[in-house]
Amino acid sequence: MVDRTDTTLAPIGSVYRTHVGREATEPMREDIRLLGAILGDTIRVQNGEDVFDLVERARVESFRVRRSEIDRAELAGLFRDVDVHEAIPVIRAFTHFALLANVAEDIHRERRRAVHVAAGESPQDSSLAATYRKLDGADLEPRAVADALAGALVSPVITAHPTETRRRTVFDTQHRITELMRLRMHGQTHTPDGRDIETELRRHILTLWQTALVRLSRLKISDEIETGLRYYPAAFFEVIPQVNAEVRSALQARWPDAGLLREPILRPGSWIGGDRDGNPNVTADVVRLATGRAAYTAFAHYFEQITALEEELSMSARLVRVTPELDALAATCNEPARADEPYRRALRVIHSRLTSTALQILDEQPEHELDLGLPAYGTPAELLADLDVVDASLRGNGSAVLADDRLARLREAVRVFGFHLSGLDMRQNSEVHEQVVAELLAWAGVHPDYASLPEDERVALLAAEIAVRRPLIGDQAELSDLARKELAIVAAAARAVKVFGPQAVPNYIISMCQSVSDLLEAAVLLKEAGLLDVPKAHCPVGIVPLFETIDDLQRGSAILEAALALPEYRAMVTARGDHQEVMLGYSDSNKDGGYLAANWALYRAELDLVESARKTGIRLRLFHGRGGTVGRGGGPSYDAILAQPPGAVKGSLRITEQGEVIAAKYAEPRIAHRNLETLLAATLESTLLDMEGLGDLAESAYEVLDELAARAQRAYAELVHETTGFVEYFKASTPVSEIGALNIGSRPTSRKPTTSIADLRAIPWVLAWSQSRVMLPGWYGTGTAFADWIADGDGRLEILQDLYRRWPFFATVLSNMAQVLAKADMGLAARYSELVDDEELRARVFDKIVAEYDRTIAMHRLITGQDDLLADNPALARSVFNRFPYLEPLNHLQVELLRRYRAGDTDELVQRGILLTMSGLATALRNSG
Repeated sequence: MVDRTDTTLAPIGSVYRTHVGREATEPMREDIRLLGAILGDTIRVQNGEDVFDLVERARVESFRVRRSEIDRAELAGLFRDVDVHEAIPVIRAFTHFALLANVAEDIHRERRRAVHVAAGESPQDSSLAATYRKLDGADLEPRAVADALAGALVSPVITAHPTETRRRTVFDTQHRITELMRLRMHGQTHTPDGRDIETELRRHILTLWQTALVRLSRLKISDEIETGLRYYPAAFFEVIPQVNAEVRSALQARWPDAGLLREPILRPGSWIGGDRDGNPNVTADVVRLATGRAAYTAFAHYFEQITALEEELSMSARLVRVTPELDALAATCNEPARADEPYRRALRVIHSRLTSTALQILDEQPEHELDLGLPAYGTPAELLADLDVVDASLRGNGSAVLADDRLARLREAVRVFGFHLSGLDMRQNSEVHEQVVAELLAWAGVHPDYASLPEDERVALLAAEIAVRRPLIGDQAELSDLARKELAIVAAAARAVKVFGPQAVPNYIISMCQSVSDLLEAAVLLKEAGLLDVPKAHCPVGIVPLFETIDDLQRGSAILEAALALPEYRAMVTARGDHQEVMLGYSDSNKDGGYLAANWALYRAELDLVESARKTGIRLRLFHGRGGTVGRGGGPSYDAILAQPPGAVKGSLRITEQGEVIAAKYAEPRIAHRNLETLLAATLESTLLDMEGLGDLAESAYEVLDELAARAQRAYAELVHETTGFVEYFKASTPVSEIGALNIGSRPTSRKPTTSIADLRAIPWVLAWSQSRVMLPGWYGTGTAFADWIADGDGRLEILQDLYRRWPFFATVLSNMAQVLAKADMGLAARYSELVDDEELRARVFDKIVAEYDRTIAMHRLITGQDDLLADNPALARSVFNRFPYLEPLNHLQVELLRRYRAGDTDELVQRGILLTMSGLATALRNSG
C-alpha cells in the first residue's frame, strides 16, 4: 500500500486535470508513503503474500488507469471472479489506506499553517486572527456591535449518519496515530516517554488492521448516541471553553463598554435521539437516554476536573490568605486532616454538592463521587457561583496564574455545558402532528374531524386551544399507539427540561412545515406536556419551522408573518425574548429542485425572512440543515457563511454536522479548534461587515439568478421527475437499496414505505450517487441553465463572469460545484450503469448524465476562466491527487459484490463486503452523504 511510482497528473472527469505542485505536497506524500508502507507490511505478515500481491496489483493497476495506460475494464476484470474471502482484505486495505491518508492530510494542513506563521505572513482567512484585523479596520460603533451580537450563538449540531460506522476502538487508534505523526512532523523520532515513533506506528496500525472497522449488527440509536458523545472527551471539553474564552476576551478588549457575550457564543447541539422524523425507533425511553447520557457525560467531566483541582490546590492557610467567601465555603467541610487547606475543603464542598446533584437527576452515576451529606445544586449557576468564589480568592491573593489554568477551563465548561451538556432538538414531520392533534381534538370533543377543516378554520381552532390552559386529554384517554407514543416523547422532553434545565431541549422542529396550522399543531402538543403556557408567558422550547422544498422555501416568510400576526403565537415568541428560529432544508430542497435551484431558493428565502423579521420586530436565527456533501449544502463552512445574504447571520448561526464530516472536523483537539474557529470567524464577519458586495447591482443580480435557477430546475426535473424509468435506473445503478438492507444506521432510508424519490431520505439519495461517483445532486441542471441563458443574449457570459468576481454567493456556488465535479468520475459511473439490465434505459439515462456533466464543466471553465476545477481549493487538489487512485478498487469491488448480491448470493461476507466498501468510500471522499 505504498506509491513507489512517479505518478503523473490524474485526469479529472473528461476535461480538466488537477495541477498540484510536487514541492508543496512532498512532505505529505512522504507521510503517506510511510503509513502506506507500514500498512503493506502489516497486510503481508497478517494475511500472506497472495493477499498482499492482490492489493499491490490493484494499486499499481489503479495508477495505470489514471495515467490512461490501461482500460478500466482490465482493472475491473481483476475482481470479476475474485473469491470473497480475498476481496474482504483488499477492501479493508484500501479503506485503511483512506483513513491513514486522512491523517496525513490533516497533519499536512497543520504543517502548512505553521510554515505561514513562521514566515511572518498575515493570518489566513477563516482564522480569528484575520477576522480581528478586519474588524479593527472597519471602525465599528460599539452600540452597533452590541446590537448585532445580542444573543449571539454559534452552534454545530451533531446528527446521526449511516456512513459514520466506525467503532470507538478505530476512532481512538486513529487519534493515537495522529499524535505520533504530529511528533514526527516536529522532527521527533521518539515519544516523550522514549518509545520509537515508527515502532509505535507499526503497533497501532497492526491494532487497526486486527480490529473490525464496522459493527456486524444494525446500529441502534443508543450506539449513535454514544458515537455523538465521544467527541466531548476527545475534543469539545478542551476546545469549546477555550475558544469561548478567547473570543469573549478579544471582543471585550475591543469594545469594553458594549457588554458583549455575557453568555457563551459557542454552544453545541444534537439531534441524536430527538429526531424522530421517519424514525420509528425514537421513543420516550430514547429521549430519556439521550438527555441522560449527555448529562452524565457533563457530570463525569466535572467530577474528573474537580478531583484534579483538589489535588492541585493544596495551599495552606498558614502560607496564603483567602477571601471571607472562600473561608465560609470551606467551613462547610469539617475534615480535620484538611483543616489548614481551605481550597481543598472548598472544592470538596463543591464536589459533595455536585454528587448530591448527580444522585438526584442522573439515572447512572459517574466515578469520583463524594457524599458529605450536603444539598444538591438547583442550577448550574449555583455551581458556577461556588467556583467563582474559588476563582476570586485566588485572584485576590496573588494566585491568578493558578486561577487561569484548570479552574478557568472548568468555569467556562460549566457556563456552556451546564447540567445538560448539549441541547437536544426534537423533530417530527408535520403530517404526524396533524394525525395526533386531530385525534386529541376528537377525543376531547372539540372537533370530530379536524383534518377536514380548511386552513383558516384550523388556525382559529388551534389558536383558541393554545390560549387556554385546559388540557385536551387526561390519563384515561383512549388513544392510538401513534398518539400515545408522540405524547410520551414530548413528556420525556418536558422531563428533561425540568431536570436538566431549559437548554436541555431548546427547540421543537417541524419537518415539512407548509402552513401556520403546522406551527400551531406542534404548539398544542407542547401545551399538553406543560411546555407551553401562553397566559403565563412560559415557553422554554422554541417552535422551529423547517422549510424544505423549493415551494416551501418560497412561501416561508409569508407563513412566518401570518403566524406572528396571531396574538397567541406572537405571545410565544415574546416569551422567548422575541427570538424566532427558522430552519432551512438544504437536502430536500436539492432533491426537489436540483443544486442551483435549491441554493438560490435558500438565498431568496433568507432575504425574505430577514425582511419579515425587520417588519415584525423579531430577532431571527437561521438554522442551516447542511449535510457533509455539496448536494446537501456542504462545502467549506467559512465560504458558505460569508455567502449568506445581508442580515441573515446577525450574530447567530446553527448548522448541522453529519456523518464522516464530524470525525474529519472534531475528532481531535487541534483540528476541532481550527474548525470551530472557522465557524466563529465567518459568523463575526458576516454579522459585522458587508460581505455581499453587490451594492446597487443587487436586484439585477437577483433577477439573473431567478432566471438561471428556473432553467436549472426545469433541466433537473426533466431527468429526475419526468424521465420514464429514472427511479428504476437510480435503484439499479447505485447501492441505494442496499443502504437500507445492510444494517447501515438506525433510520429507515425512506420516510414512508414507497419507492418515490420524494419520500426517499436525502442522505441515502446523496450517498448513493456519491458511492457510484456520479455526484448528481451537486451539479445536475446547472450546465444547461448557464449554457441556455448565455445563448439567449449578447454579453450574458460577461455578466456571469462579473458576478463570479464580485459576489461571494455566486463564487461559492461555482466553487462547491467544482469540488463535486472533481470528485465525480463518469468512467466509474459507467461501471455502475452496467448494473442496469435494461440496455435502452441504461443508455437513455446515462447518456443524459454524461452530456450534462461535460456541459457543466465547460460552463465552469467559461465563467471562471480556470482550466483547473480545484484552482481555488489546493487542499482538495492535494487530496484528489494523492488518494483517488486508491478509490478505484473500492468502486470496482462494490460493483462486483452488488452484482453477486442482487443475483442471489446469500454469503454473509458479500453483504459485509458491500458495507465495507460503502464505509471505505465515505471515509475516502470525506463528505459523501
